[in-house]
Amino acid sequence: MEYPQKVTLDNYLKSHFIHRSNWLRAAVLGANDGIISISSLAVGVTTASANRETILLATLAGLVAGALSMAAGEYVSVSSQTDIERADIEREKLELEKYPETELKILAQIYEKRGLCKETAMLVAKELTQKDALAAHVRDELGITETSQANPIQAALASGAAFTAGGVLPLLVTIFAPLTYMEYFLYGFTVVALVILGTLSAITGGANVMRAVVRIVVWGTISMGLSALVGYIFGVNV
Repeated sequence: MEYPQKVTLDNYLKSHFIHRSNWLRAAVLGANDGIISISSLAVGVTTASANRETILLATLAGLVAGALSMAAGEYVSVSSQTDIERADIEREKLELEKYPETELKILAQIYEKRGLCKETAMLVAKELTQKDALAAHVRDELGITETSQANPIQAALASGAAFTAGGVLPLLVTIFAPLTYMEYFLYGFTVVALVILGTLSAITGGANVMRAVVRIVVWGTISMGLSALVGYIFGVNV
């Protein structure tokens, strides 16, 4: 990797991928869940029914319910995380007002544990406290940063949209694939879709492509295999 001619903090961080972690996690989770769950649902219903209308209805219902569930679940979970972070920040404000000297010592001890000598740690703690005490404690004591903070609405939209995009793919297979071999078309198409998703997510996040692809395909295969088994065991016309 070649650095630009003039390296600054802003253009240096552009070469890293951690700032993408929040929305990428939600998007990959949503798309992966959409592909696997809707494909698994379609496979299970296909192995238990020879009726295309039944398969389409179940797949479409699963797609709508799954997308809404993913968006709502992501919003609620991230909102809970945000509420906890806000409560901790408010608690930290009160502690700074009541016990400033104790908080300063704690901050210095944090820097000391990271490798600074005692005198330097205290000097850094004092300078950061003078600049913005709350920001220093929120970042270094609580571990809350702008990068780690998630946006509930952003996470919900990314997760719901990604689930829909992933779930539409197996839905199209149930519409156009031959009914006789539909479960095989679903499996093959899903594997291809998962390989593409794993590759894109790894490239976007700067991770190992092969590891991401193997992980996502293996778990997708297990999910569809178990769903097909349920369909065969309870192989009645739905």
